[in-house]
Amino acid sequence: MFKDRVDSGRQLADKLAPYSKGKGIVLAIPRGGVVVGYEVARRLGYLMDLIIPRKIGSPQNPEVAIGAVTQDGTSIVDHRLVSLLGITRGELEERKNDVINEIKRRMDLYGAGRMLSRFQGGQIILVDDGVATGHTMLAALRTARNYQPEELVVAIPVAPRDTLETLEKEADRVVCLFVPECFYAVGQFYERFEQVEDFEVKEILMRLQKEGLG
Repeated sequence: MFKDRVDSGRQLADKLAPYSKGKGIVLAIPRGGVVVGYEVARRLGYLMDLIIPRKIGSPQNPEVAIGAVTQDGTSIVDHRLVSLLGITRGELEERKNDVINEIKRRMDLYGAGRMLSRFQGGQIILVDDGVATGHTMLAALRTARNYQPEELVVAIPVAPRDTLETLEKEADRVVCLFVPECFYAVGQFYERFEQVEDFEVKEILMRLQKEGLG
């Protein structure tokens, strides 16, 4: 479906072209979403910054997601799963705080957060390279809503239908290029889907500053 993240970003930017007449900010989710978001921000002439939602892993098995949280502490929690696993409130708060500290470390590493702190109205467009379960995107949506945008948009190249329906309940608008009937992982819809490294994220943010968008 997509050659790489640059290709999906450009296709997404074409779909979002009507927004170029407005004002706002693109919030990209690292790391893959930063490559996609850069193409969108350039096309629209919007500022760009990062929003970093991360899953909260179970204390017994960090690979099992029991929720997600963003840099300002906004979180979603699967309370049914938490109860099923016998996780106490104290354990949940400890795991959440650990994740928030890691998010803040990454924000400092990337030098991110300046543009979002200056947001003064307009659209917020949340961008990632694709969505699977949607847990982290939901956390990002709820954080973005705290900034009271005129319109809150999710823009993604690909997502399964059930996840898309969940996101549509939280966002004002969801733009998704491809909704496959059979979805296993985001990477299956890209010819090239290499991991984006931290230095690449930093390079893109520096490029944005030079272009007056970051």
